[in-house]
Amino acid sequence: MTSNNDVLLKETATKGRYYVRGDGNSDAELTFSKAGSGLIIIDHTEVPDAFRGKGVGARLIQRVVEDARERGVKIIPLCPFANSQFHRHPQWADVLKR
Repeated sequence: MTSNNDVLLKETATKGRYYVRGDGNSDAELTFSKAGSGLIIIDHTEVPDAFRGKGVGARLIQRVVEDARERGVKIIPLCPFANSQFHRHPQWADVLKR
């Protein structure tokens, strides 16, 4: 299983991507858009078959939550997978935009 240390972040002024490197072209990723300085919108999560069943998608969300707490940012999870993870983890409610 991957750890949060394996989850990498690449971002620009307006968007970003958390990802875990896979073989070849099979990175698991979560993409987001920045809506101002205090809000991110998770718009897509993709986990290739090579990562399925290993908790990689949940690790991507966990890392977003950790970073949001550290930066004082709120999250809107538009992506269905991210939204379902937030419903399963009420302990992450502090970073949800209400």
